[in-house]
Amino acid sequence: MAKKIKTQVVKPEKKGEFPKGINQRGKIVIACGIGLLVIGFFVLTKTNPEGSNWASILSPILIISGYITIAIGIIV
Repeated sequence: MAKKIKTQVVKPEKKGEFPKGINQRGKIVIACGIGLLVIGFFVLTKTNPEGSNWASILSPILIISGYITIAIGIIV
């Protein structure tokens, strides 16, 4: 008599059910957002006290876009 081999059956996800955790694309988007934050805070060190140079304009844009990118990566 032959031995029966037990195999694990993977059930397909139900329609409308979301996968758990962050997938690979989401992790890449989060990493890009962290990179934007690092660049934004580095540019922030180059600002002058009056806030009239290029770094004073660019750093808040980079920092805010970094946080938004991280949020998008979590959603994706």
